[in-house]
Amino acid sequence: MRFLPLVTAFSIAAAASAFAAPAVQTVETDKGKVVAAENGMTLYTYKKDEKGESYCYDKCAINWPPYLGDASAKADGDYTLVERKDGKKQWALKGMPLYFWVKDKKKGDATGDGVGKVWDAARP
Repeated sequence: MRFLPLVTAFSIAAAASAFAAPAVQTVETDKGKVVAAENGMTLYTYKKDEKGESYCYDKCAINWPPYLGDASAKADGDYTLVERKDGKKQWALKGMPLYFWVKDKKKGDATGDGVGKVWDAARP
């Protein structure tokens, strides 16, 4: 039974990582440094949202897919979660919900920055 403490410690560490903030990174774009998801795609905020509240649904959410967390996601530091109307959890940075832009195709694209004067690339 000498392996039990090691297995238990590993299980606790794995469980703790499942509840951490989203995997994000800082990416250099032609618009400067932005916050991107783990896949390198730029994340955006919507000026019509309020802290802790998303107003981007239906056609808006088709063009600006929300950055969703899984059911076990927990807020951590500047990264919080907003509950959407369908009950899904959306990541937020300093309370502002985060989105992708369908026209961004690769890491470093930030083509949604400034769209309609209501979308901004999230900044580190």
